[in-house]
Amino acid sequence: MVKGRRTGRVRCFVRKSSGAQSCLEVVAASIGAKALALNTDEWGGYARVESKIGIAHRTVRHGRDENGRREWARDDDGDGIREVHCNGCEGAGAPLRTFLRVFRGVHKKHLAEYVATFETMTNAKRITGEILRRMCFIQEPSQSEDT
Repeated sequence: MVKGRRTGRVRCFVRKSSGAQSCLEVVAASIGAKALALNTDEWGGYARVESKIGIAHRTVRHGRDENGRREWARDDDGDGIREVHCNGCEGAGAPLRTFLRVFRGVHKKHLAEYVATFETMTNAKRITGEILRRMCFIQEPSQSEDT
């Protein structure tokens, strides 16, 4: 799951594995041209993001450092705002679990459709005809079909 800090938009992905290659694919598919930085924890799968995708990568250390302290957010530029954190994305997974719980189990064959429904409903400001068409897999009629 990826969450845009400025837009608040959530992108959800269903993959067979959660390794480093899947991580790079998800990040590459999610970041926009105007993205300045990717903030993550220190999981090793993110290690090649900066070199392979070309976006600044900042991390927070959730595990204990040499002094026994944990880091959840950090202020790198000294302005008093702890801008380096991944709390928004980590918290975005909880509503997905709540959404799926209602169905009392989802077969992995259909998981991508349930997750896509959750993503659409999460990002929608209001339900429109376009959202209903997207959720029902109905294609927009072409110009020639209308005439």
